[in-house]
Amino acid sequence: MKILMHICCAICFAYPHKRLREEGHEVVGYWYNPNIHPYMEYEARLDAVKKYAELENVEVVYDEYDFIDYLRIQLKNIERPERCINCYKYRLERVAKYAKENGFDAFSTTLLVSHHQYHNEIRKVGEELEKKYGIKFYYEDFRQGWKQGKEIAKVYSLYSQKYCGCLISEWERFGKKSI
Repeated sequence: MKILMHICCAICFAYPHKRLREEGHEVVGYWYNPNIHPYMEYEARLDAVKKYAELENVEVVYDEYDFIDYLRIQLKNIERPERCINCYKYRLERVAKYAKENGFDAFSTTLLVSHHQYHNEIRKVGEELEKKYGIKFYYEDFRQGWKQGKEIAKVYSLYSQKYCGCLISEWERFGKKSI
């Protein structure tokens, strides 16, 4: 199959990319992450994806950074898990639509690698978009490859983030300390 793989970061892309390629699938990356904040964090993750893509000779489609549009939908509900589910929907809708319009057989996401994400909700969102756009959502539980992705990132000296990426998760990770 020709699979369009949404990339949240290089570390999470490494394992599914290698695994799907070993199975004979053609994998094209899709970088779309207006959720990542601040912009310097976005740039650090983007640079890591570009470096991985060059080292592994993988095609990646780079979409825009529409942070303000993303914030408009995200600030409607800041509590977990709702804000995360809204984020999955926002980003994966773009991926599914692009995959359908550009002749892919399926789409997926590297969010399925993380132990910190709402795995079942990601799958549910993907399956809803499969029905909406008429393109297969490739589901696989990639969490068992998380450590392998970290090892690949270490070998390639790729940037490793410390939080999910969104403004709210950044605040939860670093800003809740009292003064």
